[in-house]
Amino acid sequence: MPRRLRIQFAGAIYHVAIRGNGRADIFADDHDRERFLKRLEESLEIYTVRLYLFCLMSNHVHLVLETTQGNLSRFMQSLETGYTVYFNIRHNQPGHVMQGRYSAKLVEGNKYLLNLSRYVHLNPIFVDQAEKLPLKEKILALRNYRWSSYPGYSGIGKEYGFVTSSPILGLINAAKNRKRQAYRKYVESGLAETDEDFLALLKESPLCIGDDKFCAKMRELYRELTKKSEKPEDVAFRRQTGRVPAEEILQLLCEMLRVGEASFKERKRNSMLRPLAAKMLSKYGGLTNRKIAEVLNIGTGAATGRAAAKLDSVLEKDRALKTLLPEIEKKLTEEAEKHCDVKY
Repeated sequence: MPRRLRIQFAGAIYHVAIRGNGRADIFADDHDRERFLKRLEESLEIYTVRLYLFCLMSNHVHLVLETTQGNLSRFMQSLETGYTVYFNIRHNQPGHVMQGRYSAKLVEGNKYLLNLSRYVHLNPIFVDQAEKLPLKEKILALRNYRWSSYPGYSGIGKEYGFVTSSPILGLINAAKNRKRQAYRKYVESGLAETDEDFLALLKESPLCIGDDKFCAKMRELYRELTKKSEKPEDVAFRRQTGRVPAEEILQLLCEMLRVGEASFKERKRNSMLRPLAAKMLSKYGGLTNRKIAEVLNIGTGAATGRAAAKLDSVLEKDRALKTLLPEIEKKLTEEAEKHCDVKY
């Protein structure tokens, strides 16, 4: 039976699940978990992927992420291959660590994404021994679970630097300084009352998570992919645009924002220039975080990722930029198409 095709495009959000081969454990101890997270951080930087949240269990892993360049397959190959090589060497064993192919469902970026984040963060309490605990002990166990992005999201622990929480926290209806507390209340309410409707939705489609309109669109994209593909391999469904040179991107930003190019290379607190430039260089220039760091005079690739991630919070405060951004992206899309030789 041929493998299911992947729908890949810039800005796609996925719920990725990785399982141990034959349901065996992926992690033997905390050293393995730390190494997996290190490899995850490296792959996120190399492929400019935004990780919204994660949860590591003994024999499976949940990731919710956005591919800014429509490159899920390359990112996952890097992550899984790197960790498998490490695991087999350390534990002196041959063969597969992961079970076949990872699953990846497209997610609609609204209430469905918020519901999914609760489901993923509650995974440590879904195991048999935790499900039998009284409610107060469940809450304590959830808050103390180290191998998840939940402590950082909920404001009771340090947030991982490679996790971008602002898009999901932005879906919480609360004042900015109360969002983490409100998110904690939202997630932990799921310990007392299971969201049966959402659990049913998760099982409904192997392709996507969203409302009827979103899922219908994804199914149509998949049908078109199937018609175009002659062999069972991953195919990117997106208009193939060229990459805009970094100097052209910066020049356009200078013209649109009426600033000099040097302004994008200056480190200023609460400035929107670096976050905006980093995001546009990644999305339309196809640059890695390391290369963007060189262009914008940022210290490291990891720092570049953090700078780009700040754009969401900047847009919340800067209404003028939020209004201008669609016009900037429209012009950059037009430039990308000019640099394209093959349209499809």
